[in-house]
Amino acid sequence: MFGVKKMERVILHADANSFYASVECYYHPEYKDRPLAVCGDPEARHGIVLAKNQAAKRFHIQTGEAVWQARQKCPELVVMPPHFDAYQQFSGALQSLYGEYTHRVEALGLDECWLDVSGMSCSVREGQHIADEIRMRAIREIGITLSVGVSFNKTFAKLGSDLKKPNGTTVITRRDMPYTVWPLPASDMLMVGPHTMQKLRAMGVLTIGDLACCDPRVLQRRMGKCGLLLQELAAGRDITPVTETAAADEIKSIGNSTTPPFDIVHLDDARQVFYVLAESVSARLRAAGFRAKCISVSARTTELVTASHQCTLSRSTDMTHEIMDAVMRLFAERFGGHFPYRSVGISTSQLMDSRTPEQVSLFFNEEQRAKRLRLEETIDTLRGHYGKGIVVRGSLMDEKGVQLRGAEQQEEENRHEIPGDNKFKGVTSILVHNGARLPSGKGKR
Repeated sequence: MFGVKKMERVILHADANSFYASVECYYHPEYKDRPLAVCGDPEARHGIVLAKNQAAKRFHIQTGEAVWQARQKCPELVVMPPHFDAYQQFSGALQSLYGEYTHRVEALGLDECWLDVSGMSCSVREGQHIADEIRMRAIREIGITLSVGVSFNKTFAKLGSDLKKPNGTTVITRRDMPYTVWPLPASDMLMVGPHTMQKLRAMGVLTIGDLACCDPRVLQRRMGKCGLLLQELAAGRDITPVTETAAADEIKSIGNSTTPPFDIVHLDDARQVFYVLAESVSARLRAAGFRAKCISVSARTTELVTASHQCTLSRSTDMTHEIMDAVMRLFAERFGGHFPYRSVGISTSQLMDSRTPEQVSLFFNEEQRAKRLRLEETIDTLRGHYGKGIVVRGSLMDEKGVQLRGAEQQEEENRHEIPGDNKFKGVTSILVHNGARLPSGKGKR
């Protein structure tokens, strides 16, 4: 009997070019050929470049740099505030387009998606025709250009979408891999950030090919399991599936982060901000019907260096004081001696249904814990009816009963929920939004 050859997967990664800036130019075509950047509010200390168009890129304006730095490079720069409702609408329109080709669509942020079209094509090369058709339709029907990578796994498809910008298709086959992928810097690969690249560079690993051919014993000794995983990806052995759209809606993490209008210079500042975030996160856990077992704290210095630290609780929780206890312990362990900080965040994961029974513990006062939970649920109800300011925690008030500086604006600033398979973390949050298609050249913000 003849054996049946296993079909190679065909994975696309579609990346909307300069997404936020492209949406702004859609509504303001007069700026299409002028340098434009979407930026946060400098008055609220969020004055950084979030996205820029092709004209601005020619002035070497970088995402994440301050607005004043961008203006020094390009005095005529057009600065637009972000309009996230519009970005979600366009993201939904793009995902609706992808859904016409396959139900296996996995979002990576608002502007990027993986598509598994293996059932429609017998080779990676033929996947190029699908990619080109999607690109043309995105321009014609939505008014957004895409760069699309086509390959036999998610890692190389993502890499391919970065190689031809704007509005290009890049195909990476298994045969192409040694010539197309391996000469590239290791930092070009998904999951290799500055900190990881620093470790690789210390081992003499500079390119993706170096990583693929490195002694696995050295990688494991220096970087643990993460090093071995990166080597598998570099060698083209990524077998991670593209999560189907229906499965991607499962929430895996709930968290908040904020950049307050002041630098966090001592523990009292940190405690004030974390209390607001912890209250928000715990309320959203309860609203979603979850308890969390893992708590993570992140902090960004005034030099824009970000780090995180996490712990696993002995018992899952959806209560503010328990989350807060873990947060302050983590913060003291990892960040307490390195002030000042520009922004901080809390994230909860390992979520479970709040109705799931748990073994009671001799080390918990179960009666007091139940009372505290009822109190927090009552506060949720009051705030739902009368607004969030109806009940304010005493620790956020000064001696005159006035809410402390900046505390009132923290909660809603940067809420995030992460659905779907979390093996690939390229962003702090992933939003899956299905919206109606926008006709090219028309629409309302």
